[in-house]
Amino acid sequence: MIAIVDYDAGNIMSVQKACAYLGYQTILTRDRAEILQADHVILPGVGAFADAMKKLVDFGLDETLRETVKRGTPLLGICLGLQLLFERSDESLALQDGADVRGLCLLDGEILKIDDKNGLLKVPHMGWNQLSFPRESRLYQGIPDGTEVYFVHSYYLKAGNPSIVTATCEYGTQIDVGVESDNLFACQFHPEKSGKWGLRILENFLNI
Repeated sequence: MIAIVDYDAGNIMSVQKACAYLGYQTILTRDRAEILQADHVILPGVGAFADAMKKLVDFGLDETLRETVKRGTPLLGICLGLQLLFERSDESLALQDGADVRGLCLLDGEILKIDDKNGLLKVPHMGWNQLSFPRESRLYQGIPDGTEVYFVHSYYLKAGNPSIVTATCEYGTQIDVGVESDNLFACQFHPEKSGKWGLRILENFLNI
């Protein structure tokens, strides 16, 4: 069973539909027991970092996700789900009276604001962009270098440990858009909205 974590974030249903299209049974849940019993766990989401972390804590999902990783269950973070795995985000500081909200701290790194280069670059980074693969990853087996995938984000990951970075793209600077560390995987882009190659990436995860 694949558990898709429900913490009132956006874009969750599209991930569930993509898994169903690939022939996999999923459950949309915030129940601790169901998540810990799952064979794979997906943390999707579109929204604000601070609000999402508050929801995870309020639902007790922060500790559930830490336990999931500790047990060795494959876990995939998508978009906001990637960002939440790390230590902090500039997004929370950008809010009025914003505090430096801590993420799940499962991986070292921080989420930074995309520099619009004095208006020369559109932010959010929205649309298709090419992937480069600095090292091999189980998530990108069979995916050609230069494959285009779909992004929607204004903040990006700067990983603290470059050895976990499995995919990058260029958008004003080099952005870390994919990571793998043991049973923990994440991508900034939306595989469920990235056509056949995105579905292949999602299927690669579900076959781990």
